Amino acid sequence: MDAARNALEIALARAAAEPAARPAFYRLLLDSEIFAIGHTRNPNDGGDKLKLALMQWQTQDGAPYLPFFTSMEALRRESEADVATVTMPARNFFELTRGATVVLNPSSNCGRAFTPAEIAALLDTGMSQRVSAHTLPHSSQVLLGQPVQLPARMLASLSALLATQPEVRAAYLCQMHDPARMSEPGLVVGFEGVGDLDRVMQDAGTVVADTVPPGQAVDFVVIARGDGGLSDYFLSSVAPFYRRSWSSRLKGLFSSWA
Repeated sequence: MDAARNALEIALARAAAEPAARPAFYRLLLDSEIFAIGHTRNPNDGGDKLKLALMQWQTQDGAPYLPFFTSMEALRRESEADVATVTMPARNFFELTRGATVVLNPSSNCGRAFTPAEIAALLDTGMSQRVSAHTLPHSSQVLLGQPVQLPARMLASLSALLATQPEVRAAYLCQMHDPARMSEPGLVVGFEGVGDLDRVMQDAGTVVADTVPPGQAVDFVVIARGDGGLSDYFLSSVAPFYRRSWSSRLKGLFSSWA
C-alpha cells in the first residue's frame, strides 16, 4: 500500500498488522466516506429515488466482488482514469450492498475483504463478528484447568486491546470441559472490571476470531467477586494474563490535563 493519506488508511494499515487495532478500525470505517466505481441512474419506473450501479470485479478464481476504496487516490491507483465514481458513507455502502462480498483497496497489501455475514454483523453490532450470550454450566461434571498449550498470539492481542479499555482491571484464561455440552475442551476468558463490559467483550470477540487457534471454541464471562462458580475459580486459582497497571490508571486519570 502506498503511504497512508488519511486517518482511515492509517487505521487500515494498523489493523492489518495488529488484530488489537481492528475494533477501532471497524468503528472508524463505519463513520468514514468511501469511494466506489459506479454511478447513479434514474429508475425505469419513473420513481423519485435514484438507483446505484456499481462496477463488479472478479478474483483470480472468478468469484465476483464489489471494490471500494479509502480515498480517491487509492481508487485511481487501481482503476482506469476515466471511470465514473461515487462517494458515500461506508455504512450506506454496506446497506446498499447487503448480500454481496465487498473488498476494500483490493490490490493493496492491507486490502480487506468483507463477506455478507461480516457486513451484516458490522451493521448490527459495529464489529465483524457477533458475540452471542448463553449460560455457562454450574455442574460438578465440568472440568476446569489450564490448557497444555497457551494460545500465545490470542493472549498477546487481547492484552494489547485491553490496555486501551479502562473498564477492565484484569483478564484470565482457563480451559473448561463440559461433557454434556461439548466433545472437546474449550477456552474461557474471564474479564474483571467495572461498569458494563458488553462492548469490551464485543471488541474482544473480533480479536479472538482472528487469533484463536483453528477449531478452538472460546467463551467469555464477567468475573464478579463473591459470585461463586467460575469467578471464584479464576480469582483463587488462576493468575491473570492481563492486569491493568497503576501507571495506566494514573495516565488515564490525568490525561485530560495534558
